[in-house]
Amino acid sequence: MSIKKTSLYATATVAALAVTLSACGGGSGSGDSANGGHDPDATVNIGSLYEPQNLDNTAGGGQGVTEALNGNVYEGLFKLTDAGKVEKLLAQDHQVSADGLTYTFTLRDNVTFHSGKKLTSQDVKYSLEKVIAEDSQSARKSNLAVIDSVETPDARTVKVRLSKKSISFIYNLSYVWIINSEAKNLKTSEDGTGPYKLGKWTRGSALGLDRFPGYWGDAAENKQVVFRYFKDATALNNALLTNAVDVVTSGQSPDALDQFKNNPNYKVNEGNSTTKLLLAFNDKAKPFTDVKVRQAVSAAIDDEKLLESVWGGHGKLIGSMVPPTDPWYEDLTAIDAYDTERAKKLLAEAGYPDGFSFTLDTPNYDPHPTAATFIKSQLAKVGITVDINTITPDEWYTKVYKNRTFTATLQEHVNDRDLVWYGNPDFYWGYDDKQVTQWVEQAEQSSTTAEQTELLKQVNRKTAEDAASEWLYLYPQIVVASSKLSGYPLNGLNSQFHAYDIKKG
Repeated sequence: MSIKKTSLYATATVAALAVTLSACGGGSGSGDSANGGHDPDATVNIGSLYEPQNLDNTAGGGQGVTEALNGNVYEGLFKLTDAGKVEKLLAQDHQVSADGLTYTFTLRDNVTFHSGKKLTSQDVKYSLEKVIAEDSQSARKSNLAVIDSVETPDARTVKVRLSKKSISFIYNLSYVWIINSEAKNLKTSEDGTGPYKLGKWTRGSALGLDRFPGYWGDAAENKQVVFRYFKDATALNNALLTNAVDVVTSGQSPDALDQFKNNPNYKVNEGNSTTKLLLAFNDKAKPFTDVKVRQAVSAAIDDEKLLESVWGGHGKLIGSMVPPTDPWYEDLTAIDAYDTERAKKLLAEAGYPDGFSFTLDTPNYDPHPTAATFIKSQLAKVGITVDINTITPDEWYTKVYKNRTFTATLQEHVNDRDLVWYGNPDFYWGYDDKQVTQWVEQAEQSSTTAEQTELLKQVNRKTAEDAASEWLYLYPQIVVASSKLSGYPLNGLNSQFHAYDIKKG
């Protein structure tokens, strides 16, 4: 799951998706390029704002570890493509029992880890149990809690028994990295099966990945990729202009786009985003225990004006946790429409005619400080005083996500189909509605995607009406690249950035 900067914090539960056989580990890239050939020995420099906190995605590695390692260094039984489809990867085949509770997987043969050890069913068992272990910080932990047992009848067979039906089980497996069961020190090293192995990691600067010569599938189109990390969007754009990087995974400065749009040396691509910027209330902390207070705050913030000020014509208002690419999307922006008079009325009905004060814990990277300042000025108009407390990603993880000692916060949730977290009362924002929880559980045990979709539409509307959070806007997905590049992903679903198809002329 991925929340920006801290990929543990948002996740997805989805309909059963069509599963097709993938001939190799790589997928088809989306970026266009006019160059007729490419250099297979090239180094591709990728600019990013999201450095991993460590290299273990079950130990708080953050968005950066997903971006750099998912699909590149580590692989799953299945993979999520840039188009949002699930394809077989390390699983050659699978069968499901008539009752939907037993999944039997046959592994690909002749797959080796970067250390040289051959992939076996024991590694899959280890990897699944690592995600659901008591000390796991994986965002997939609750999704995969339905796993009752994992058996390994032979070296290439894995049999997973579920405690209850899970229509999203195969999809959720696309998030589970298969790791060598004998590997050590995974926070600073790795042992995956992907087309790249870990090269040099210079903390605070860059993380290199080198083509793995023993890869079981098609070799990466480039010899090396280096993720280069920057503190802000301006530095990132300057790096692209000076050829220090070849591509920016997610543009964060719309004001700077013209210098690339009008330059034949670059291409600006706008894909489909699933990243939502949230003003997340702690629904278990006063005054946000009161639905009318949450509704008032939502009505007092002009989301459209904020989006325009930050993104200048890019992005979209959605009015809920669900982006248009999700099957259960509905346009619910009218529910929390900007209306200061309604906000004042709701505050008076909640017992706060003169407003109140609260602290907004704000991550220190763009666009959170800008959004926080905007929210503070908007809420002042209805008598609410906001104290902005700027914190680092590590502080956010400890204070907000882990300890829940906050009143309200800003955060980006990057995953598709992550509405279901509102059915989990133990998630960091504390929203607890018994009907919503029941709908989410019923949706997950649905027999058809139509049944699941209808139930999650009800969840979407109920959480919007309750102002469970204030969904400020949906990010645009802007990838800016050198015109010498092709094959790069455009949509960046769930923070992943598959680099193996990138060609450099």
